[in-house]
Amino acid sequence: MPGRSTKAARRRYGFWYRLAAAIGKPPLFLLTKRDWSGMENFPETGGFLTVINHNSYLDPLVYGHFQYDSGRPARFLGKAGVFKVPVIGRILHGAGQIPVYRGSADAAHAFRAAVEAVNKGECVAFYPEGTLTRDPDLWPMTAKTGAARVALMTGAPVIPVAQWGAHEIIPRYAKGGKGDRRFQPFPRHTVKVAAGPAVDLSAFQGKPITGPVLREATEAIMDAITALLEQLRDEKAPPVRYDVQRAATEQRKEREAGR
Repeated sequence: MPGRSTKAARRRYGFWYRLAAAIGKPPLFLLTKRDWSGMENFPETGGFLTVINHNSYLDPLVYGHFQYDSGRPARFLGKAGVFKVPVIGRILHGAGQIPVYRGSADAAHAFRAAVEAVNKGECVAFYPEGTLTRDPDLWPMTAKTGAARVALMTGAPVIPVAQWGAHEIIPRYAKGGKGDRRFQPFPRHTVKVAAGPAVDLSAFQGKPITGPVLREATEAIMDAITALLEQLRDEKAPPVRYDVQRAATEQRKEREAGR
């Protein structure tokens, strides 16, 4: 589906954002065929959040392409280490992306920057899982509550987005060499990206932002992403979302039982 951007929206991208697009889009045109839908669900004005599933290192580029063509530039939250890479870091900073400093005194910076950006009328993109999914079949796993917290603090719409297909080009944790887990650029793969209607978080609005409320709101967000991904994959997700901590506990119990 073509973007519905206007000249006014295009001007908001700025030099660094346009430079990132100029660098990133040609390889994507070479590597992918695009099956996109749902851009009409992005608000034309005002701040909002997008929340996206994550199953390949290529996901941010594929989704970034989709978001760019929608006419609403997004500010992505990314690991702080990427911002230290020469050239790439300069482009990310210049394009207004938000570094995430995990486990440091600056960890709250990303959260404050996200709230400020949404309140200023911008779009902020979240990968709620915080990393590549660990689910064996690449379904969304349990998520962190940051996106829900920003949404409830700002009252901004939360647009769920599902993407599928990038993992066929760069599989999760691809290491290169022989075997299945390697870069597979050809033949060109179809990458699907679908944005859905805003997640209904009305049941949580006006309530104190407590841990239980954030977890329930996060589940609603992940349910919406998963439902979209089911449509893209034409199959049903498991009834219970994969949980890294629960899986680790079960594995430990199995080891202890086997002794």
